[in-house]
Amino acid sequence: MRQGAAGVIEMDSESQRRFEDLALPHLKSLYGYAMKLTGNAAVAEDLVQETFLKALQAFPTLRNSLHIRPWLFQILSRLAIDRHRTENREVATEAFEDLDRFSLYDLIGQDDPFPYSDRLHDDFVAQFRDEEVRDALRGLPEAYRVPLVLLYTEEMSYRELAEVLGCPVGTVMSRLHRGRKILERELWECAKRRGLVKTWTPPND
Repeated sequence: MRQGAAGVIEMDSESQRRFEDLALPHLKSLYGYAMKLTGNAAVAEDLVQETFLKALQAFPTLRNSLHIRPWLFQILSRLAIDRHRTENREVATEAFEDLDRFSLYDLIGQDDPFPYSDRLHDDFVAQFRDEEVRDALRGLPEAYRVPLVLLYTEEMSYRELAEVLGCPVGTVMSRLHRGRKILERELWECAKRRGLVKTWTPPND
């Protein structure tokens, strides 16, 4: 590699081949992640293409090639967040105190659709069509949506998530907790609209 005009680092063919050898094995995972975030094949392809272009340009700055996977996901996540900010699709998020009071377990306990289940959350989510879950997930604010998708589709650890998102592990855990709450609330409302659970009306005094 060499220093080009305007201080831009230019890569030689050997460095470019090394980048391709390290990055291309993650192409499928990156595309799958982009699809989970966007739900649109064309947009996902654009995000992955832009991710590889930016990663190729910045590759000389990557100090440890063993970190290329979280580094690629970090680049794609930032691109997706920037794109999502231009859209007005986020669900409303009330005050955190109200959100924290929402309990899917309590609501399901009242309705009791899964008696004796020890996988309550999984059984509840299994009621929904894939597109319903994707729509609810894509509506989350990006600060909560991105770590949820990385956790469940890429099975990243909290430490890996912190590296990708550029924040402390405690922040990751807080975002995951609130992201799950928002997602569960949206799915509960969807379940009521579809008649999958009962809607409770308080008795008249």
